[in-house]
Amino acid sequence: MMEQYHALKREAGECLLFYRMGDFFELFFDDAKIAAGVLDIALTSRGESGGEAVPMCGVPVHSADGYLARLIRAGHRVAIAEQVETPDEARARAKAEGKPSSKVLVARQIIRFVTAGTLTEDTLLEPRRANRLAALCELRGRVGIAACDISTGRMELEECEADGVAAALSRLGAREIVAPEDWPDAPYEAIARPPGDFASERGRKRLEELHGVATLDAFGTFSRAMLAAAGGLLAYLDHAGRGSMPFLLPPTVNETGTVMAIDEASRTSLEITATQNGERAGSLLGTVDRCVTSAGARLLAEDLSAPLARRIAIEARLALVRLFHEDPILRGDTREALRAIPDIARALARLVADRGSPRDLGQVRDGLAQARRLNDALTRLPDRPPLLDELLPQLTGHGALVDELSRALVPSPPTERGSGGYIAAGYDAALDALRETSGNARRAIAAMEARYRSETGISALKIKHNGVLGYFIEVPARHGDALMGPDSGFTHRQTMANAVRFNSVHLHEEASRIAEAGGHALAAEEAHFEALVETVVTARERIAQTADALARIDVAAGLAERAAEGGWCAPQIDDAPCLEIVAGRHPVVEAALAKAGERFVPNDCGLAETDRLWLIGGPNMGGKSTFLRANALIVLLAQAGSYVPATSARIGLVDRLFSRVGASDNLARGRSTFMVEMVETAAILARASERSFVILDEIGRGTSTYDGLALAWAVAEAIHENNRCRCLFATHYHELARLAESCDALSLHHVRAREWQGDLVLLHEVAEGPADRSYGLAVAKLAGVPPEVVDRASAVLAKLEKGREETGGLAAGLGDLPLFSAAVQAEQQECDSLRDTLSALDVDALSPREALDMLYQLKREAGES
Repeated sequence: MMEQYHALKREAGECLLFYRMGDFFELFFDDAKIAAGVLDIALTSRGESGGEAVPMCGVPVHSADGYLARLIRAGHRVAIAEQVETPDEARARAKAEGKPSSKVLVARQIIRFVTAGTLTEDTLLEPRRANRLAALCELRGRVGIAACDISTGRMELEECEADGVAAALSRLGAREIVAPEDWPDAPYEAIARPPGDFASERGRKRLEELHGVATLDAFGTFSRAMLAAAGGLLAYLDHAGRGSMPFLLPPTVNETGTVMAIDEASRTSLEITATQNGERAGSLLGTVDRCVTSAGARLLAEDLSAPLARRIAIEARLALVRLFHEDPILRGDTREALRAIPDIARALARLVADRGSPRDLGQVRDGLAQARRLNDALTRLPDRPPLLDELLPQLTGHGALVDELSRALVPSPPTERGSGGYIAAGYDAALDALRETSGNARRAIAAMEARYRSETGISALKIKHNGVLGYFIEVPARHGDALMGPDSGFTHRQTMANAVRFNSVHLHEEASRIAEAGGHALAAEEAHFEALVETVVTARERIAQTADALARIDVAAGLAERAAEGGWCAPQIDDAPCLEIVAGRHPVVEAALAKAGERFVPNDCGLAETDRLWLIGGPNMGGKSTFLRANALIVLLAQAGSYVPATSARIGLVDRLFSRVGASDNLARGRSTFMVEMVETAAILARASERSFVILDEIGRGTSTYDGLALAWAVAEAIHENNRCRCLFATHYHELARLAESCDALSLHHVRAREWQGDLVLLHEVAEGPADRSYGLAVAKLAGVPPEVVDRASAVLAKLEKGREETGGLAAGLGDLPLFSAAVQAEQQECDSLRDTLSALDVDALSPREALDMLYQLKREAGES
């Protein structure tokens, strides 16, 4: 057995090996130690290896899914080694091979690799979260990304620059990543795969074969990098499924510029789909989600992760939300209908992947039937928005399939099909006859029990059944001798402490009839199941479209419900680079305050071409960061197609959203907090365009006062002069107010605060004008810093402020500096002059004396003595 185990373990590689032994999956050696620790189960031993006991643990086969889920969540992958023949088949094989049948080992094979990105079972998946697998491949400086969610069949391809991979993966939220093993720049968490899997031509052919087409032209235009990544993805799925390919719809292309770009750091900062602790609760998604279906919740997460960047598409979504927002009765009826719809997409994926159950067929039946009823209700509406008119045709066209499934299946089919009972009576006359035969035999056994009691005079006689003995007659031990005689008509089978068990010719005959009829009935039901699955699989793409349409309607109705709850408004989307928000609120903070019985203080924000950079001062805890994030989330919600938490909002399209608010170190990559801050700031300065929206908080706080002020000053100038984007810039350096003198599109603002009887009162209001002070000592007092420390700090502050007054302060002389663009231009002109001088030189014609003179001249031009 150990020889067989080690061969399978070599095939499993780094995966934990679930080795089937009877009713258990067993793990051995290091696998057992790891699994026992993660699953908190007993670690035992079996036999010896190298003179030491072999560690072992196991989990029951019938409850393996729960253990698998825990191992996957802990970051492990599992190989499932199943018995692929029965003991009888193993003995027959041994006999055919001329081997002793007593020593034959049941054959086992790895039938599947269970990994985070290849799950389809309900018990292993989070219902309201997509489960994506992504493959990456770099070709000629461009990186192709292929991503799929095999639990719903969706597949998407895209291409980006190498420095855009992290942002793309963050948007996709991939649970598992694969990449070529010879790619040095692959993400550190990627699973290394053979480079040959990522050949672009191989990827093209695999896609064509998978979808039965001669060309991919009908699906879109795919670059070589995309096709290479697709090849790697399909090869990994083939490996994980041991040759059984899961359900995949035709691939779609994520085109550059169709969605708002948000880098990984900004997503983390804004806590769009998860908090910085990884929790859904407390995130924007957790606060906004009012979807009543799992598919709707997954689609809403995608919408928030990838807000649209095209006005027409955004307005189409908003129009659908408006329909449900303005008609509460329609919204309530629609949500009630949606609430009854199962997760069709995931049920369909299991059926296509040959992992389905009668319950999955029932979910497809019930979901499609409810979709038809919802279509009938929505079709009657006058003045339907265009997006709804696009969705409604996708809800119908399944009449024949629904009727067939309704006739074939019982109202609530079981999850397991091994025991039968899921094909409805009246669907198959032959099956009904088999069931009648089986039922009659059971009634005959009941009559036989009554007759045996009468004939033997043993009122406690019973006819029972178990999986080992089948049907048998059981009497109390004190009556056993009465039935032991050769003429009794009973055959002794088993003696127990309190009972004796027998058989009889008549019982054997009836049991055989039951077994035969039951076996034929199970076979008939299995045949019907396979035929029904094939019918569903044939219509898979159409069913998937219905599931997507239902999810879109659920998202719109859910967003309308959230807007009605919070008094949100419909945003106006504009092509001009503006941001006009009246009484805007932070949705997550407002919800948290409401639970505590407190009120959120709303604020206005107005950015335009002539006033695109706000410099915001004021104390810590005064609300600067909340104001910054609130406006960023309002922009994000609007472009995702949602109403927004404000009285009114006019939002110019944003191509990229940047949030550099708060920072933590990344010691794994050798980066301090300040280094992380500078990396994120550098990305903003390099990528933000005139159509971008940027929020910045406390640039330069991780270094010395002079360094920090200098950096904050230069960054603000660069954003104003070079990037020219809409920006909210919060800072404690009130010396930066001097920038308003030279930056015409910069205005000064502050969060209001007052000191009252020695205490700081934070008003959380944003007002015009510069901050007069930072209130740092007052905040320290609020935080509980000991009074003697606060007093000492006050004395030191007074000394510093006096010195600043005498020397002109930190900002002395900064007002005379040329603007960032002017300074850069002057420096560039000097470089151009030197470059022109050098280009004109004929080095070979210079004498040693002339060369030396030229060096001196160049030093003078460079400003050196």
